[in-house]
Amino acid sequence: MKRTCPSGKRLYLHEALAIDALIEANVQLPVGPNRGPVAIYQCDLCGYYHLTSQGQIHPQLEKLINEGTLAKMKRAAEWEKKLKKR
Repeated sequence: MKRTCPSGKRLYLHEALAIDALIEANVQLPVGPNRGPVAIYQCDLCGYYHLTSQGQIHPQLEKLINEGTLAKMKRAAEWEKKLKKR
């Protein structure tokens, strides 16, 4: 059975899964300042978690950015895509 949210947003069953998806989105998608997901929240409609581009940046995402780890993860993902094309 596929679960859906009345909001139409992708849902994550657990907070940890939403955090992983938030980080992965920032690695894989062309996001930048004032663009792309920065946090998660628990939905009042479905009770599960969603990503959002509103509000304060999630502490785990902010830590990865400040450490330079997110930039390294983005570069690794870019190289992985390039190598798969071969």
